[in-house]
Amino acid sequence: MNPFLWLILTVINIYFWIILAMVVMSWLVAFGIVNRSNPYVRQIGYALERLTEPLLRPIRRVLPDLGGIDISPIVLLIAMQFFGMLVTRVFVNLGWA
Repeated sequence: MNPFLWLILTVINIYFWIILAMVVMSWLVAFGIVNRSNPYVRQIGYALERLTEPLLRPIRRVLPDLGGIDISPIVLLIAMQFFGMLVTRVFVNLGWA
């Protein structure tokens, strides 16, 4: 496998898991299982928010308001999977894979 293709797919995979961690963290806070006043929870939440907001914010601007339901992570995960397949296809068609 091409090292550049491997790097791109690895970054997409890591970011995929970061988004899932952010979603789970928001659920845990929303259901009162973890408390944001805990310094460790606050630090993890802050780090996850800083990592995910730059890509989620533009998606939230485009999506209609659905009340309390935020589907922007789902849209981003689907877009990332599409981008990973597209990059793989381009590398294969160019003979670089």
